[in-house]
Amino acid sequence: MKESKLGDFEETILLIVGILGEDAYAFKIAEEFETQTTRPVSIGAVHSTLSRIEDKGFLTSAMGGASAERGGRRKRIYTITAEGQRALEKSRELKMSLWNQFPAFAQGKLNFVLGG
Repeated sequence: MKESKLGDFEETILLIVGILGEDAYAFKIAEEFETQTTRPVSIGAVHSTLSRIEDKGFLTSAMGGASAERGGRRKRIYTITAEGQRALEKSRELKMSLWNQFPAFAQGKLNFVLGG
């Protein structure tokens, strides 16, 4: 049976694929991850995560055209599948439900004083 849940890193990578659209290839995804999170990431971690997410059916990939800037090499472009979109929606719904149940943040109210 295929795994149908997303880990936190997988979810972030999948969201970045959606943000980048047609520019969603491994190097650009790693670059965007570092920009969005201000955390370093290895290209190997991105590649293995993309492969894992694709194996789960949340992504598809296809080879893009060759470019002079890459010495004639082609890029593997990733696209979110409908199943991937559903996984992101489920993850978001669960997290929003949990945030809404957390008393300090329920209904957008801050019920405690920080540092006090």
